[in-house]
Amino acid sequence: MTLRIETITNGPFVENAFVLWDESSKKAVIVDPGDEPARIAGTPRFLGLEVTEIVCTHAHIDHAGAVAEVKRLTGAPFAIHRGEELVLAHLSSQAALFGLDAELTTPEVDRWLAEGDAIEVGSHSARVIHTPGHTPGGCCFFFEADRVLLAGDTLFQGSIGRTDLPGGSHGAIIASIKDKLLPLGDDVNVYCGHGPRTNLGLEKRYNPFLR
Repeated sequence: MTLRIETITNGPFVENAFVLWDESSKKAVIVDPGDEPARIAGTPRFLGLEVTEIVCTHAHIDHAGAVAEVKRLTGAPFAIHRGEELVLAHLSSQAALFGLDAELTTPEVDRWLAEGDAIEVGSHSARVIHTPGHTPGGCCFFFEADRVLLAGDTLFQGSIGRTDLPGGSHGAIIASIKDKLLPLGDDVNVYCGHGPRTNLGLEKRYNPFLR
């Protein structure tokens, strides 16, 4: 069965959260719930899905700000790379940095992700790819059989993630994209943390940061 993906654009940063599911088992995973937790948690409920895990590509407020509430609403465990532990602990400080009035609960992490770990969505499986640069523990999730990559804020259509925030590195993000993502194949569809979808072939040819 085809991997199903619902994009939920949310919050003041216009971030893309995702609900991914397997039609046969109705098992689902929520990726990067940044804001509007009731809406994000309500989507799989409306579709009759069982959320088995919440995962984040990184711990910036626009990708992880709603994790604690979505976790409470769904009862699902939460996973993120250990390199994001410090960033995750300062969600409220991040809100203040961007002028937002928010007291955010730091969610308990149930599974620390590492390079090569698997994220299971029913019969579909994604490989965790550690892609530092935007943040130290930033990751992408690659569904090889489905030719789908969830890129978080590592790669965008025609752009890359910003590297001027604490823990960012321009050299590291370019290396992550060129060494780890582009070799996955031109046909891989990329779901970005902000903005529209793209594919690796288009980005390899036309992204000005990669030429």
